[in-house]
Amino acid sequence: MPLLHDDRQGRLNIHDTLFWFFSIAMLASGVGVIASRNPVNSAMFLVVLFFFMAGLFVLLEAFFLAAIQVLVYAGAVMVLFLFVIMLLDIKASQRRRFAYLSVLGGVIVAGAFVWELRIVLSQPVESLATGGEFRGGLKDVVGSLFRNYMLPFEVTALLLLVAMVGVVLLSRRELR
Repeated sequence: MPLLHDDRQGRLNIHDTLFWFFSIAMLASGVGVIASRNPVNSAMFLVVLFFFMAGLFVLLEAFFLAAIQVLVYAGAVMVLFLFVIMLLDIKASQRRRFAYLSVLGGVIVAGAFVWELRIVLSQPVESLATGGEFRGGLKDVVGSLFRNYMLPFEVTALLLLVAMVGVVLLSRRELR
């Protein structure tokens, strides 16, 4: 008996339908991020992907995580990405030649990803109900963040700040 069907009626229920909608839309947005030749369009596809990911968090009843996903990632981080994209010289990157070595590297990475995905999918999937309930509330997320992950959180913030300052310094024309 398939796990995605409603036992009573033999058809998909609303949670399953929304899960598949958000998942397929996220995959399509991810392909748009990679396939778009314009960096601004890629960033906009990434914003759309973040909104669909927030929809998945809502389905898991993790409303705080969904709000943080929209506010932090779709808002603040994407503003930072767009700021960096606008500071870079896009015309110079469009004049570059096609690199066959880069394509070979991409094929190797994609092959390694497929190999790892095959290993992961060959393992049995444990139900969320057996391992406890998924909790995405404020106390659970913030408590774990400040208790277990404070140092990596601060290091990530510092790296983002250093990267932003580096881009600003590299893009200044007066220093050259």
